[in-house]
Amino acid sequence: MKFVLIYGPQAVGKMTVGQELSKITGLKLFHNHITIEMLEPLFGFTPEMWQLSDLFRSEIFKAYAASDQEGLIFSFVWAFNEEADWNAVEIMTGIFREVGADIFFVELEAEVEERLIRNKSANRLVHKPTKRNTSHSERELLRTMDTIRLNSYEGEIQEANYLRINNTHLHAAEVAQKIVEAFELPQL
Repeated sequence: MKFVLIYGPQAVGKMTVGQELSKITGLKLFHNHITIEMLEPLFGFTPEMWQLSDLFRSEIFKAYAASDQEGLIFSFVWAFNEEADWNAVEIMTGIFREVGADIFFVELEAEVEERLIRNKSANRLVHKPTKRNTSHSERELLRTMDTIRLNSYEGEIQEANYLRINNTHLHAAEVAQKIVEAFELPQL
């Protein structure tokens, strides 16, 4: 079992890289907006929505870890200055560590100008309806830069299987290939 955790700021390309990585490896992609898009129409962006999203994700991770699947790719935004996010990462990776899974940390970073372009990409808007109000998501992207640290400091991630990629000028397929090569992941 393999668990590939792809994280980084909004619109950095996590889901798109995950889609390409899934094509190459056959690992399934569970991007963070799957639960968000299911729950937001019912609850809005409320504490109840986030609580249910966390619960659903946790149960999905447990069921997947107990399955005979090859592995899972999960993408999300990690707020490094928020203890709750560190705890969430510990919980999700712990579920997979308990079954002896190989855990891979992939951190993406890109220049804000490129992220603002990607924020309006067709693939993003197809898979993330809550991002279709691009002026709102752009304001949120810029606002959070002042309050939330969305990339780690050098040396902060103490994992053996850790890779940081600046993908400002890279296509998602190139990034996925770098991940496969760095971690020697099996290919289809």
